[in-house]
Amino acid sequence: MSKDGTELREAIAGRLRMARESAGLSQGQVAKRLGMHRPTISEIEAGRRRVSAEEIATFGKLYGVDANWITEGSGDTTEGTDKIMLAARQLSKLKDKDLDKLLGLLQMLRGTEGSDDSE
Repeated sequence: MSKDGTELREAIAGRLRMARESAGLSQGQVAKRLGMHRPTISEIEAGRRRVSAEEIATFGKLYGVDANWITEGSGDTTEGTDKIMLAARQLSKLKDKDLDKLLGLLQMLRGTEGSDDSE
């Protein structure tokens, strides 16, 4: 395989992993839903197995992302959006008192950022 082909496969693999994590799914859950074995999902996400156009479309539907984003990195989902979705999912798991503490910390940080701009 050419260097460009390897790089493309690795980029697709990384976006598939990111989309799966953002969807809050484990490799085992994805494998079960798609009728695959978990090691197959692992091989795909490691870039060691080719993914067909049909499989990319199926992954896109399962993860709620555009197939163009999976293959090209463009479309409805961006890395920033994925990070926000992942953060929101993690925040939803916090206890109320811990969430209140975190929100207070964020307010302090935002206040600190404002003072840096004036220097």
